[in-house]
Amino acid sequence: MLTAIAGTNWGDEGKGRMVDLLSADYDVVVRYQGGNNAGHTVVNELGKFILNLLPSGILRPETVNVMGNGMVIDIEHLHNEISRLRDAGIAISPERLKISDKAVICMPYHRELDGLEEDRLADRKFGSTRRGIAPSYADKYMKKSFRTGDLFLTDEELLSKAEGIAEWKNLTLQRGYGAEPVTAKAIVEWLRKFGEEVKPYVCDAGAYLDSAAKAGKNILFEAQLGALRDIDFGIYPYTSSSSSIAAYAPIGSGIPGRKLDLSIGIMKAYSSCVGEGPFVCELFGEEGDKLREAGGEYGAATGRPRRVGGFDVPASKYGVMIQGSDYLALTKLDVLSYFDKIPVCVDYEVDGERLGFFPTDGRLMKAKPVYEYLPGFKTDISGAEKKEDLPPEALNYIKYIEEAVGCPVKYVSVGAGRDDYVKMF
Repeated sequence: MLTAIAGTNWGDEGKGRMVDLLSADYDVVVRYQGGNNAGHTVVNELGKFILNLLPSGILRPETVNVMGNGMVIDIEHLHNEISRLRDAGIAISPERLKISDKAVICMPYHRELDGLEEDRLADRKFGSTRRGIAPSYADKYMKKSFRTGDLFLTDEELLSKAEGIAEWKNLTLQRGYGAEPVTAKAIVEWLRKFGEEVKPYVCDAGAYLDSAAKAGKNILFEAQLGALRDIDFGIYPYTSSSSSIAAYAPIGSGIPGRKLDLSIGIMKAYSSCVGEGPFVCELFGEEGDKLREAGGEYGAATGRPRRVGGFDVPASKYGVMIQGSDYLALTKLDVLSYFDKIPVCVDYEVDGERLGFFPTDGRLMKAKPVYEYLPGFKTDISGAEKKEDLPPEALNYIKYIEEAVGCPVKYVSVGAGRDDYVKMF
């Protein structure tokens, strides 16, 4: 069974907690795109963990975890993330963690370039996390990257490659931004310092996954961010720089000839968004502040306050289509327990006309939300363990979402813990 878990909205839908829950039924968990520009928060009996690079299955001792070729990996950040988990008692070994030898390394100069460009853009910025993701992917497609497999080069080979890249990169750093140049020596020293931690895990991850699939292993693919941040199908240019859709999972993992058996879409019971760009359903003022605080809506990777809004029907229906979701996991339903009437964005309006769909062109910047309100359930549902424990208004809200986006809801989370969920069927 090859299964992808992918977000249907702007990211931060709660994929990490669902991967942590469902990984009990899987032998392998794979991250197949993105870098450390987003965080997956997992709460279990060992504590609270924020994972930026490592797959969420790393918290289950029997699960093998793979970081695929579609990722860009800051090996310094990875070194620190592994150290934090080890300090918390999480055992990590080459048997449990495998890193593709084809994954691109996110370098310190990528972080610097990310920040320099955001500063140059000023009030036109894209809302980057400044962690070097876009420059890393840009260099990948310019064919001027270090990959994790390069960590096995001799000092002479690595220095030769670093000299060529430093010369090219300084054309931008020095002559473009007026910043300090990068040196080949500094590049090699950084790669050697943090590469020693990473090298034991580097392997042909695609070959491993292909063998696992042939052996009948259950493989779970974990996406970062959501459909609306996909480089092709998202709210371009306010997207990530990688493909966050489920269909990319086999490609970004190293087994492009394999097909998914199941796509699970993750969405919140309301909307949230980190960063710049159009967010039509956004709630402002006291209404927005109250929802943000109730949901603890602050970025796991950056700590930035998230923009929030009611459930967005046009965006979510589009996201379900893009992800090819077979069923959904609806997260944070418990957060809505304080509402007398639950706000739902049912459509977008542009120039006085209702659209009836999610636009990905210039109309999105002009769109205004059309809100309707559903009855609130005004009950603490955090202790619910089965469908029958949910009040009728909560069940009606779930049914409304299913019908609005055209996809059944199988799981509903009613708290942050691993077991705080209700299975609907």
